[in-house]
Amino acid sequence: MTFSILGHCPRGGMLGMAVSSSSPAVAARCAYARAHTGVVATQNITDPTLGPKGLTLMEAGLDAERALERLKEEAPHIEYRQLVLLDRGGKTAGFSGTKTLGTHALALAQNAAAAGNLLADAEVPFRMLARFEETEALDLGDRLIEAMLAGVRAGGEAGPVHSAGLVMVRDVPWPIADLRVDWHDTDPIGALAALWQRYKPQMDDYVTRALNPEKAPSYSVPGDK
Repeated sequence: MTFSILGHCPRGGMLGMAVSSSSPAVAARCAYARAHTGVVATQNITDPTLGPKGLTLMEAGLDAERALERLKEEAPHIEYRQLVLLDRGGKTAGFSGTKTLGTHALALAQNAAAAGNLLADAEVPFRMLARFEETEALDLGDRLIEAMLAGVRAGGEAGPVHSAGLVMVRDVPWPIADLRVDWHDTDPIGALAALWQRYKPQMDDYVTRALNPEKAPSYSVPGDK
């Protein structure tokens, strides 16, 4: 029902996640990131409260493994959940409860992790992680998209996916990218990749507009001088 990739770029401290699912609006429920803190994927039979809770635990100083253990201790119905955490130091941790749906797997490494359930093949997260690591020279957004495309090539979900999302945080308290394809009949990941290519050249400009509008470039819309 869901597969995802979480990544950290040590060069600039950027953190992010990309995710896709057969369900609509997957990123609204499953993808959580906080600047200077970490990333949490909460998937399978999703409990969206676990994303902010995991981030708050890591913000308080717990690493990914300890934050995950706290979530497992305190969350109700934990056996229905699949969780992946990535902290600001690049440590990762993951959990798949006994009631995780279908073929499922976790692939964990320093600075990246991938996970999925109802997969066509248990190798899917490992192929995603391998592609993320192969593209180390690229920007984080490109690496996350490449990993998702690798997941599709490896079989992806057992059935068709219909939504996808990408979220990234850096040095400001809001996501510098929060892109969503909430429904697509045939290719949400391809649509997300195209949306990312459209947004990427403007991403830093939107940060500048927030911090110092006098130095921001024009909006390139009718009426803007």
